[in-house]
Amino acid sequence: MTSGVPAPSGRRLAVRVTPDALRQVRGGHPWVYADSITSIGPGDHPRAAGDLAVIFDRDRSFAAVGLYDPASPIRIRILHVGRPRQIDADFWSTAVEAARAVRRPFTEAGDADELAYRLVNGENDRLPGLVVDRYAGVLVVKLYSAVWFPHLNDLVPVLCEATGVSDVVLRLARNVAAGDTYGLADGDVISGHVPDGPVRFREGDLLFAADVRHGQKTGHFLDQRANRLIVGSMSSGRDVLDVFASTGGFSVHAAAGGARSVLAVDASAPTLAGAAANMALNADRPEVAACRFTTRVGDAFEVLADLDRTGERYDLVVVDPPSFAQRRTDVAGALRAYARLTRLALGVLRPGGALVQASCSSRVSREDFFDTVTTAAAAAGHRLHEILRSGHDVDHPVGFPEGEYLKAGFWSVEPDR
Repeated sequence: MTSGVPAPSGRRLAVRVTPDALRQVRGGHPWVYADSITSIGPGDHPRAAGDLAVIFDRDRSFAAVGLYDPASPIRIRILHVGRPRQIDADFWSTAVEAARAVRRPFTEAGDADELAYRLVNGENDRLPGLVVDRYAGVLVVKLYSAVWFPHLNDLVPVLCEATGVSDVVLRLARNVAAGDTYGLADGDVISGHVPDGPVRFREGDLLFAADVRHGQKTGHFLDQRANRLIVGSMSSGRDVLDVFASTGGFSVHAAAGGARSVLAVDASAPTLAGAAANMALNADRPEVAACRFTTRVGDAFEVLADLDRTGERYDLVVVDPPSFAQRRTDVAGALRAYARLTRLALGVLRPGGALVQASCSSRVSREDFFDTVTTAAAAAGHRLHEILRSGHDVDHPVGFPEGEYLKAGFWSVEPDR
């Protein structure tokens, strides 16, 4: 990479933590918070993001090693627990290969070079603060912590060798982009050549395109793949409403599944233009060509209320909102928002129709989310018959409690007589 990214400093910080924090680290939790650190040394050297923090127990024995982040409340992101281990190219290679092994359904597929999937899922793959998504022949490396900058020159070649992909894009979370990025910017190509413009890939037997350099997240919401396939199987002959449609994943699968019509709703006009482009990529399929596809820009809550007022009705409503709970204090408001969305969605659903509603808020538990939806439906005079509850697909493994965020419910709906 031709930037000012620093090499790893070689510093090893000796860290002692509280007994409770040590117990959690040894139990597999990947984070050590600043207020859990009781001592750190040596004290005569500056500490930089990405320094190796070696945690010792009360007997001064090695317990774990992680990446130090002086700017984050999560002060140490754990890489390894147990016996002492060098953090070097061999370590990165072993970690990436372990992640690839979890994704065998994708990596060993006959059309693997055309697929999109998550190769590294951060903390859940023991590479905390790092996400790597593959879109056909492009890797997208997203940093959620500045601790990874000093290790990119070692890590990127390992990723390329493991996947056989040489084109790599760097994406930066907002908090990372706001700090010292060592001359790198969000969307930079850090290996190979990736032109501006969409990268095509397959999801099931459908074509999609993702703006991997400038699009939301890494260009596409890969975590809903399995749920989109299910929606496709439910859509034949139905009028479908796709709320928070983003780049049209649910919409395209619904159309390909034989939907009579699909209305995609999102607050972003450029995002809906991407949805229309994805629909057009599949226009050679008779089912897609026969589907009446329309889009509507607007606030989801307001659009749903307006559709109800004007008497619009649908056989299948999909509601896939962004996270409503970034902080613990947001949870109560998030649950109220989910309940309101349930009521609004049921207001535009025909009797005997189906509701698909999802949450990607990790701070909202599965139990609270499903209880909120069913309670709101009952209060609105509807009976929900559960078809399916789903969670994380195989390429989004869960390795610790906070790593579980995605839940979706599929229900058939009848009036409560």
